[in-house]
Amino acid sequence: MAAALLVVPLSASVAHADPAEQIVNGTFDNGTDPWWWTGNSPASVIDGRLCANIPAGTTNPWDAIIGQNAITLQAGESYRLAFSASASVPVTVRANVQLADPPYTQEISEAPQLTPEPQNFSYTFTAAADTGGGQVAFQVGGSASAYTFCVDDVSLQGGAPPPVYVPDTGPRVRVNQVGYLANGPKQATVVTEATAALPWQLRNAAGTVVASGTTTPRGVDATSGQNVQTADFSRYKTQGKGFTLTADGETSVPFDIGANGSYEQLRADALSWFYVQRSGIEISDAIAPGYGRKAGHLGVAPNQGDTDVPCQAGVCDYRLDVRGGWYDAGDHGKYVVNGGIAAYQLMSTFERSKVATSAQPQELADGSLRLPEHGNQVPDVLDEARWELEFLLRMQVPAGQPLAGMVHHKVHDQNWTGLPLDPAADPQPRELHPPSTAATLNLAATAAQGARLFAPYDKAFAAKLLAASRTAYAAAVAHPAVYALGSDGNGGGAYDDADVTDEFYWAAAELYISTGEKTYRDAVTTSKWHTADVFKPEGFSWGFTAALGRLDLATVPNGLPDRDRVRQSVVDGAKGYLATVRANPYGIAYAPGTGKYEWGSNSAVLNNLVVIATAYDLTGSADFRDGVASGMDYLLGRNALNQSYVTGYGERASQNQHTRIYAHQLNAALPHPPAGSLAGGPNSNLQDPLAQKLLQGCSPQFCYVDDINSYSTNEIAINWNSTLSWVASFMADQGEGGAPAASACSVQYSTVLNLGGVFIAQATVRNTSRQTLNDVRVRFAYTGTQKVELAVNGTATQTAASVELAPRDSRLRPGEQTTVLLVGTVAWGPNAAPATFRCG
Repeated sequence: MAAALLVVPLSASVAHADPAEQIVNGTFDNGTDPWWWTGNSPASVIDGRLCANIPAGTTNPWDAIIGQNAITLQAGESYRLAFSASASVPVTVRANVQLADPPYTQEISEAPQLTPEPQNFSYTFTAAADTGGGQVAFQVGGSASAYTFCVDDVSLQGGAPPPVYVPDTGPRVRVNQVGYLANGPKQATVVTEATAALPWQLRNAAGTVVASGTTTPRGVDATSGQNVQTADFSRYKTQGKGFTLTADGETSVPFDIGANGSYEQLRADALSWFYVQRSGIEISDAIAPGYGRKAGHLGVAPNQGDTDVPCQAGVCDYRLDVRGGWYDAGDHGKYVVNGGIAAYQLMSTFERSKVATSAQPQELADGSLRLPEHGNQVPDVLDEARWELEFLLRMQVPAGQPLAGMVHHKVHDQNWTGLPLDPAADPQPRELHPPSTAATLNLAATAAQGARLFAPYDKAFAAKLLAASRTAYAAAVAHPAVYALGSDGNGGGAYDDADVTDEFYWAAAELYISTGEKTYRDAVTTSKWHTADVFKPEGFSWGFTAALGRLDLATVPNGLPDRDRVRQSVVDGAKGYLATVRANPYGIAYAPGTGKYEWGSNSAVLNNLVVIATAYDLTGSADFRDGVASGMDYLLGRNALNQSYVTGYGERASQNQHTRIYAHQLNAALPHPPAGSLAGGPNSNLQDPLAQKLLQGCSPQFCYVDDINSYSTNEIAINWNSTLSWVASFMADQGEGGAPAASACSVQYSTVLNLGGVFIAQATVRNTSRQTLNDVRVRFAYTGTQKVELAVNGTATQTAASVELAPRDSRLRPGEQTTVLLVGTVAWGPNAAPATFRCG
């Protein structure tokens, strides 16, 4: 705003017409004085209204402004801003009351959508601070087309009744608005004053009652302050669309029974979301319809990054090419610690397909997502993870420099930018921020994980990752206490973390799984986190990553001496989270010790569901799988606000998340966030001005508003969509729930010889069914770099890490068995036995 050329009158009226009226000449009966405008938008009074010609091609709303200064506001006083406005073409503008000088703190910022026909607008707010230097500003730039803006009857009056925000929570019967697995748990929550049990009826789309029962009173829910009861209709298993549940005179929004298809779509949407978050590449509208845009931050003006970025003053004297990666959240910053956990979870989504019996590997194959790398024979989820891994590698301090091998914590704009802002139009200088031990260990962990996963597809890239991981880990050991500063938050988030012992544990775990080397095993077993309870009520996060190491040590085959204990610790942690789900009448897998919900609470819910799902993978206990399904109900609408927090999923879904790119709320020409975008969720700390104004005193579940200005409750973020992707993929793999089909055979796999990179293994296949098996096939995946070169007493076909065995004795009667010998090689790393086998 400060850079715009202003045309300001030299004189102004000296008195207000009314003591409560703060606007002078709001009807323009006395010409234009004291109104001003930017030089690119000349204004004059036409037919009693102030009209300005707004040029085409400006980037930001504040690139063209009509305003009035010297506005006086009193803290705690309520005001009403009213005006009539029109535009010669449909356009969304900004109507702000704010400081007239930097930092332009806003008291209110609204987005009226104008049409050629004049409309009346009115907004109320309560001032947060005293000022005599306020400003009413109509920010009218950012349009691709030229137009004429006209405004009249502008008023800002004090003494208005203070605004009272009452969320629209819809019907008092709260359900998963997407639907329920046919053979899974089905519960609804009823908000009611009644304390005795209530009758409920389930109706199909035709309105026919197909099931009925009585609710279970649950008392007052501490997370919402509501008296609630639950209705359990799990026994009804008939699939269909458009069901509703009625209780206490209220009827829910419609939902489906038989929701597996919706979870399959959510898996694809949540993972494909990362493509449109990419930096440094043109986003193709053919791949992501409605979301095409120019490449951002490739050194093309007005961008000042990311191909040749300097450090902050005094940090370093070199420049780095740090193009690529994902835009972190609502801003254009890129942060290693958040990118690390997000890349990890995408790779973990894929790695689960190798080690979990219920996983469906083909659903993550090449061609499964909406991204440009189709046809390269690499699973799409790995292609997407690679986009971030390449960026993380570029953030490593080069050899020969101070702190070589460490990793810069983040790169982002020198100063904060406003909303909306296309990445390619960002004019701010970009800066590398100091290296940190946390960022260095994030690279060590994710590069080690990536090395074993990419080895079957791209040996050179895998070798590059492993070398970078080793270098980073050694650098972190040499510099174990280099912390990001909490004060380094101008232009981007600080992401500070002063305890990196958990990152050391995670990085050592990934390096040990990938290499099998004693150095890393010892670092794992001597860490305090190896025997500690890492499954906190608040869940794991970018700032607490010990659980990531624990989960992988439990699920990915390795030679850890106490691996049985490690696996049991995951099951025990999951039991705690499952108890939380069952204790909460909304089925929420989140109960922080403080009783307050934190920033990104929805991601904490999902991260806890990851642990429960992993326990299902380890044990096969349906209780854990059903706990994940119940936990997803909360995110998809069964909550106090009756709000689905996933865009495009449910009748009352979030669609105005805080983002500079998908800012439809501010500019109707821009899209809403893509389907599958997760909102951050309720945040008791109310860390943005809008939330502070609307939500003071809120119960935890009510500390949310679907408004683009509420960045502390409604932002998008890569580490939130990564955990949504993991859980959605798990749910999609479960079909419609119920007992999984019994395997027709068992496989005993053992290594006979392991010497100098050559191994001989045997796989004994036994028919455990009651029927004769014809043409037996066994499928499994190696988790390392193993390659089968020869099979004896059968054939072996290997594609990447996946192997299909066809025993010579392919017809097995019940109880019969046959053994196939495998001769193979190991390029590097351990020769662990496969985790799971599929017979067919």
